[in-house]
Amino acid sequence: MRIGVIFPQDEIGKDPGVIREYAQAVEEMGYTHILATDHVLGASTANRLDWRGPYTNESLFHEPFVLFGYLAAITHRIELMTGVIILPQRQTALVAKQATEVDVLSGGRLRLGIGVGWNAVEFEGMGENFHNRGIRSVEQVEVLRALWTQPVVTFHGRWHHINEAGINPLPVQRPIPIWFGGHAETTLRRIGQLGDGWYTLLSPGDEVQAMIERIHGYARDVGRNPSAIGIETWFEINELPEREWTRYVETWRELGATHLTVNTMGAGLAAPQGHIELLQRVKDVLGM
Repeated sequence: MRIGVIFPQDEIGKDPGVIREYAQAVEEMGYTHILATDHVLGASTANRLDWRGPYTNESLFHEPFVLFGYLAAITHRIELMTGVIILPQRQTALVAKQATEVDVLSGGRLRLGIGVGWNAVEFEGMGENFHNRGIRSVEQVEVLRALWTQPVVTFHGRWHHINEAGINPLPVQRPIPIWFGGHAETTLRRIGQLGDGWYTLLSPGDEVQAMIERIHGYARDVGRNPSAIGIETWFEINELPEREWTRYVETWRELGATHLTVNTMGAGLAAPQGHIELLQRVKDVLGM
């Protein structure tokens, strides 16, 4: 199992030196990947008294592709993963180009986690349709993979039209791995049919086991090898006492997880040193 870290978007601040210190420290400790979440626009709650979203305009988010361009230059081995890019609120060809640039600058270290999102305010502000985001993302994946593997693409779909055009340079990875986040049945089907992996925030147990079995069933239905589909989970480190950390990780390993990502946010830590110290403790406890 590969063990990585959640980039502490809400807590790390804006200082490039602090971000550099954090990224280089986690790479030196042996963590395998840095995962960054994505939000472009935060909604103000001043006139939205019934707002239930977890983020607002006061929540700090570094843009993942730009962040990863910076991290690519100051790290050497650690993988860079979006967890997740809200794909249907972004232009597909531009995502293909940005992801390729990160992959090229990092020497092939990008893993693209995608999701369909929940924040209609963002979709409105970015000029995209919130209501067809799921089905549209399927076509987006097809377009992304075509642009990543062919120097010249002709594509005519329901939402995308490309006439003999392509991106240059092409990525190091052809195609860049695409992992799906989400838990709806339609998402599980897409993972089985199209995805390189599944990114889940659920706790281990019978529900997750059943979802994995359904993903594998959807994969077999289209002639794919289920073992080729990775599974990644988010480990909320502040929600478990230290004595339970190892067993939690082993439970996920037994379920077939290939990746586990440690989230240190929400524990009242001073960034970046508090996060670094806690990640060192996690490393020691897990025997990494």
